[in-house]
Amino acid sequence: MKREELIKKWLDNNLNTEELNSFKQLEDYNELIKMNKALKHFKAPDFSIDQTYKTLKTNLEVKKTNLNHWLKPFLKIAAVLAIGFSIYYYTITLDTQVNTLIAEQTTVQLPDHSTVDLNSNSTLTFNKNNWDDSRELKLHGEAFFKVAKGKKFDVITTDGIVSVLGTQFNIKQREAYFEVTCYEGLVAVTHNHNTTTLKHGDTFKIIDGKLLANEKENAMQPHWLRGESSFKSVPLKYVIAEFENHYKQNIITENIDLSRLFTGSFTHNNLDLALKSVTIPLNLSYSQSRESILLKRE
Repeated sequence: MKREELIKKWLDNNLNTEELNSFKQLEDYNELIKMNKALKHFKAPDFSIDQTYKTLKTNLEVKKTNLNHWLKPFLKIAAVLAIGFSIYYYTITLDTQVNTLIAEQTTVQLPDHSTVDLNSNSTLTFNKNNWDDSRELKLHGEAFFKVAKGKKFDVITTDGIVSVLGTQFNIKQREAYFEVTCYEGLVAVTHNHNTTTLKHGDTFKIIDGKLLANEKENAMQPHWLRGESSFKSVPLKYVIAEFENHYKQNIITENIDLSRLFTGSFTHNNLDLALKSVTIPLNLSYSQSRESILLKRE
């Protein structure tokens, strides 16, 4: 029902329940009630509903015109400010996320000119627009960081936080596997509220919840940057998981002890050679199908 009809029926005290609810939803409902109360103090010999409505409508239109005279410009300014604030807030809170697929690697430059080499099947997230206020990155997977001199930031993983003190280091965070290796300078690793400082060649490694002792790392950078994955006394199940990150093949095992430790490496660009590098030292055999590889004992 139109607004004018609702008001007429209200003045005539002839609204049903549904119409009364609609009448109460009118934007000038309170004004109408106040005017009606004021009119009740006056008596006229000949009361006309139509005439009262016309008078009321005229008063309301005048009020509405005066209101719009200052309200419309105000609302326009408020809308512009709201849109501007929304765009600003969206911009500063928008994260940059870099993902790599299986057998894919990429290099990311941070706002402070530090660089990150992201290994396969990994995700790096940071906010470049708000970098000066929030110098944090989130990593899932593996990455090598080459930090610009004098720059500091934190790398957050599900297993711990690595605080940068101007250095080169590698972080590997896969399921139940967390490893940080310092190649230059210093890094601080915080795990379960305990902080460990790593110097050049030091490694912090936790596998299956256990902190492991490691030999000194003599290489200048991680082996995966040269196209191969290297392991020192790592359970076979993690070697297989890393294998699947670099080759689009599903590895199936049969009667194999996956907790058996493996020391060695495999290349990322030759599937047969990579399989032999893993299976021969462990006296395993393998067979290939189109989409999967079966490993078993010889």
